[in-house]
Formats: sequence, structure tokens, C-alpha cells
Amino acid sequence: MTDDVLVVHGGSPLEGRIRVRGAKNLVSKAMVAALLGDSPSRLFDVPRIRDVEVVRGLLGLHGVKVTDGAETGELVFDPANVESASTDQINVHAGSSRIPILFCGPLLHRLGHAFIPDLGGCHIGPRPIDFHLQALREFGATVDKTPEGLHLSAPNGLHGTKFALPYPSVGATEQVLLTAVMAEGVTELRNAAVEPEIIDLICILQKMGAIIKVHTDRVIEIQGVPKLHGYTHRPIPDRIEAASWAAAALATRGHVEVLGAQQADMMTFLNVFRSVGGEYEVTDARPPKLGDPGQEGGIRFWHPGGELKSVALETDVHPGFMTDWQQPLVVALTQARGLSIVHETVYEQRLGYTEALNTMGANIQVYRDCLGGTPCRFGRRNFKHSAVIAGPSKLHAADLVIPDLRAGFSHLIAALAAEGTSRVYGVDLINRGYEDFEAKLADLGAHTERP
Repeated sequence: MTDDVLVVHGGSPLEGRIRVRGAKNLVSKAMVAALLGDSPSRLFDVPRIRDVEVVRGLLGLHGVKVTDGAETGELVFDPANVESASTDQINVHAGSSRIPILFCGPLLHRLGHAFIPDLGGCHIGPRPIDFHLQALREFGATVDKTPEGLHLSAPNGLHGTKFALPYPSVGATEQVLLTAVMAEGVTELRNAAVEPEIIDLICILQKMGAIIKVHTDRVIEIQGVPKLHGYTHRPIPDRIEAASWAAAALATRGHVEVLGAQQADMMTFLNVFRSVGGEYEVTDARPPKLGDPGQEGGIRFWHPGGELKSVALETDVHPGFMTDWQQPLVVALTQARGLSIVHETVYEQRLGYTEALNTMGANIQVYRDCLGGTPCRFGRRNFKHSAVIAGPSKLHAADLVIPDLRAGFSHLIAALAAEGTSRVYGVDLINRGYEDFEAKLADLGAHTERP
């Protein structure tokens, strides 16, 4: 583990400008969608993160030729020779990503069968795939569970269906979209997720020739088509990464401009950021002109001085406060005066990272009760899913072990905000979702090093 540690000399504000690329939660799904086309697809602004490499490897195993385009961050997918991959080959990727489950629909359409290994991902709760499997069965797929994974087939093809999700799951909504677009007939999905990344995936599928209607009240209607072609697409920027750097600016009393960040997809976060006492300014893009290279738009985030204010917030599905935003923001809330309350309603085990913050001097208590009014699946199931943060607290350096991606970035923010030198172990996990984060830290004046 000694080669997977970052030494962080904290106590200095982050100052400067960084850029975010395409959203992690969209790019990998866009790569899977390329399987459905009968011609090549082109995706721009792809971040260099581990999840992208995993999906690229899985596509290659299934005969999709993936090449780098002329532009930095551009990938080209040629699905002309889609083929089966061996169980052993696919299992090489088992445990490193949860994306393989989304290969089911496309592979059933292209090959008539699919194999999905045991799924990995961050350990923030069970996140069962029951919704996925139930939806696939509704389309007409048969699912055989074996010790090594799931074998799926569609002996009579896939057919449109009416399906209601018990919870607006992002992954299950993506599963239905990727399966329904070429299923015979019409599919109606109720209680669908409508996150910006979902809408962007729908835009991609529509470019490919799909017919998808997004109705009010979380209803999506998909009319199946017999074939799809490739797409050319530039994805929405990563709003999770943008908010993470915003929280880092606030926690370290710094000033960070995030190029590429878009106001529309971050409105809920921006409201909370301002309520806490942070300031931001949306900067418009400036097109290049003679003698002026122009500039990409974004959002500048900064700590204006003085004390931060405590808040009460609840995570929720879009358009609520995103669950991936709460962990970085809680670090900043340790510096706010008074009691802040966080009610996590999306993932049942997402507050475990607060133990490490307490060892650094934070005062955070977690509870099994629902400390908020948002409907919650966990209140009677004995999960510690609410937190009360008392502040301000002076953070001091500590040795930290990263448990999952978003908690990892929170630990990193805490180490940057703390006085003294911290050692953050398991830091390579952050590469799953944050492109070149060490180079970006350097650009912002952070003092970090590999031992």
C-alpha cells in the first residue's frame, strides 16, 4: 500500500483554475450505447479515469474496436464485429465496475445472449441489481444465475413492456432505455430517474435513431426501432467533480474556477453553497477572435471570508440535492458555525466516512433516525443515515484510509483543510472518477507528494 499513498501538507487555500470533462456517470453509459449502432460512434471530452478504461476493455472483449480520435479526449467506437467474450475474459473485470450489467440489453439485441460477472463498485450499500433483472425479464429475457455470474438469453426476442420502478433508480432507468430502444413495440417506464445524465443518454440514443418521449411525472415512453446507427456527441460536464472542487475551495478558504461547469445542472448545489456562505460567479464562454484565444465558460467558487453558516439538507433523486455532493460538502460544514443536519436518503451506508473526519477533530454524530421530511427507505431499517455536524471545528492532520470514491475525495479535502501533514492511503481509488486530480491539485497550489 506504500505506493498508493499521497502525502498532503494542509492548511493552505486552494487558488486557481481547473477544467472538468464529460460526466463520469454519462460517459461510460454512452460507451455502452455504441454497442447498439450499426456504424461507428464518436464521443468527445472523455475523461481519463479508471471506469472508462474498464468499459473500453469490456467493449474490446466483445469485438468493438475502440480507438483514440484526433482531439484529446475523443474516442471512436466501431461495433461492426460484435462477438461473444469468454467467461474468463469478462471475469478479469469483475469487481472493478458496476457497468457490466448495462451490457445486457445491447448484447441481447446484437448476439441474443449475454454474460454478466459479479459486480463491483464502491461499498456504500448493497445496491442490488434486482430492478435490472426484473426489467430484463419483463422484456422477455431469461436469467440463469450461476456461481460465476449471470447468463442471459432472449429465445423469443425482446418486446416492449409497461414497467414501474419502485424507486427512481438511475441504473435501472439506463437499463430500460438501453434495452427498450430496439425492443419490438412500445415501452412505458414509470417512476424513472430524470437526472441530467439520463437526459443526455436519451439525447445520444435519439441521435442514433431512437424514438423516446420524456413525459411529466417521471414517465418515459420508448418506441422500439429495428436498427440504430452511430452517434457523435459531446457529453455534459461532470457536475459531481465540479461540486467537489467547489467544496474544496470552501473548506480551504480558497478560490477555484471550474471551467466547463454548467449552472443549469448544478442549481440545487449552488443554492446550498450560497446558503452556507460560499460565493460563486457563473462565467460565460468567450469565443476565439483574432488575437484572442477565447475562453471556456465555467463557475468560480470562493470563500468570501468570515464565518460559514450551518444548514439542514437532505439528499434526494434529481432535482434534489445529489447524494454524491453531500460527502465533499460535509467537510466544509465542519467549518460552519452551529449545527448542520444531513439526511441521506439515497444510499444507506454513505456516512461511514465521517469517522475519519472525527479523528481529525470534527464533531459529527450519526443517527438511525430520519432527521428530515424527505421520504426515506432506511428509517426503519437500522441504518445510520443522518448526521449532525457541530462547528466550527479545527481540523488537524491524520493518517486516512479511503473506503470509496466520493468519501476518498472528502478525505482529501479534509487533509487539505487541516493543519499539518496527512497521509492518505488508497488514494488511487480517486482515479475512478477524478481525472488527473493530482495535477489539478498542483495547479491549485496544493502541497502534495508521493512518498
